[in-house]
Amino acid sequence: MDRFEDMRNFVRVVERQSFTKAAGDLLIPRATMTNSIQRLEDRLGTRLLERTTRTVKPTHDGEAYYHRCVRILADLEDADTSFTNPDPRGLLRVNLQGTLARTFIIPAISEFKERYPCINLVIADGDRFVDLVHEGFDCVLRSGDLASSSMIGRRLTLLREVTIASPDYLARVGIPETLDDLEAQGHQMVCFLSGADDKPIPLDFVVAGKVREITLPPSISVTGADTYAACAAAGLGLVQVPRYRVVDDLRSGRLVEVLPEYPPEPMPVSVLYPQNRQLSARVRVFVDWICDLFARTEF
Repeated sequence: MDRFEDMRNFVRVVERQSFTKAAGDLLIPRATMTNSIQRLEDRLGTRLLERTTRTVKPTHDGEAYYHRCVRILADLEDADTSFTNPDPRGLLRVNLQGTLARTFIIPAISEFKERYPCINLVIADGDRFVDLVHEGFDCVLRSGDLASSSMIGRRLTLLREVTIASPDYLARVGIPETLDDLEAQGHQMVCFLSGADDKPIPLDFVVAGKVREITLPPSISVTGADTYAACAAAGLGLVQVPRYRVVDDLRSGRLVEVLPEYPPEPMPVSVLYPQNRQLSARVRVFVDWICDLFARTEF
């Protein structure tokens, strides 16, 4: 095994904070990973990692060496794919928001696989906050406003949002004609908890070009996008979702759009990836492909 592979293994261990997880990502035995790091430390004459029973963290020297390795490996991969092997290859781990993945990406993923057959693509999906570096993902697709971070983000599209409720709920509580009716009629909302701190998201309405946020008494709180929409269908209150997710329910009458003259603010969809992977050919072609896919998709 050459020193570049040792460096690659070291970078993955630092990011995953685990020998076992890093070895699994790179499809090598754990013993091989351990020997690789030991060989690297012996060659450099310094301890790079602090090992405990629960986690693995870089030492001061290890932290400095990690950042150098990331730059070197990115430059090496870019050089290799530019001159000796124009087809990107290797492992690419991406994390996608579940509904977006099932609706738009998975139906078209064979196109990406045919174009880049040497990329070993691993897809995880969910709605929770993801730490790209420590969980070993190369990029992530998410909807909503992006928090300030060290990640690089590319806007893909804006999704039209609607406020919806079930016919039974509206028959019971009333159909609001103005925003003031929401409180006057005693409406409730399904509370969506988002982010690592489960922060409640208020309802928002665009009035004369400005966003007005309204928080109604919650009937129930949820953390999943599918559960959130299902609660509306079950008559538990008002929710706001991208229109593409409920277009069939709106056509069938299972759900009803509320206050269409005061639509929610459109929801941005972005792809994010760590700065230290911006030169990775695998990440670059996937990000370019997904940007092109959304550019030619009607929402």
